Amino acid sequence: MADVNGSNLKQFTDGILADNPVLVQLLGMCPTLAVTNSLENALVMGAAVTFVVVSSNLITSLLRHQIQPHVRILIFTLTIATFVTIADLALRAYMPDVSRKLGPFVPLIIVNCIIICRAEVVAIKSGPVRSLADALGISIGFTAALSILGIIRELLGSGTLTVLSGKLALQIMPKETWDAHAWVIMILPPGAFLTLGVVIGIVNQIRLRSAKGGSA
Repeated sequence: MADVNGSNLKQFTDGILADNPVLVQLLGMCPTLAVTNSLENALVMGAAVTFVVVSSNLITSLLRHQIQPHVRILIFTLTIATFVTIADLALRAYMPDVSRKLGPFVPLIIVNCIIICRAEVVAIKSGPVRSLADALGISIGFTAALSILGIIRELLGSGTLTVLSGKLALQIMPKETWDAHAWVIMILPPGAFLTLGVVIGIVNQIRLRSAKGGSA
């Protein structure tokens, strides 16, 4: 976990790298596995989580002296639920196609352990600046991890990279060739597990080599 006594910059960078919620802490696995079959889905989910975690962290930090310990989890949940509802309704209004693709996984942000964890570990104990730095770092780390998985799975599964509800779709691989050789498994549930396992393995190897290099 990030050190709440460290600098705000370290709080921010740890969320992206050292404490990446998906690739290091292995939190939020449900949306990670479910929505990363395309880059667009990954980016939209990342944006929704960013809005919720930044907003809930700030509100929790501002009210931290008024929140009684025995009701803090209830307050966290109600705060998070409010911003998840806003995000869900905004997606339905402005990006209905993507909202349908994401299905129940946007409302399920309410119980995303990443967001509750940041409220409990940082926001309830820290001022707004540190809470914001933590929320932004964790959000960028989460979105980056989902985007990496989305790029790999969509590229190998369909040969495309799609954003903006299909208005910007890049056919990376020649369509005629790719239709015959696409790795359809990559956009199916097994592909999510395979891709996540490989990416986590690579990240662990990089972290181990960095640790050995630092101790040499």
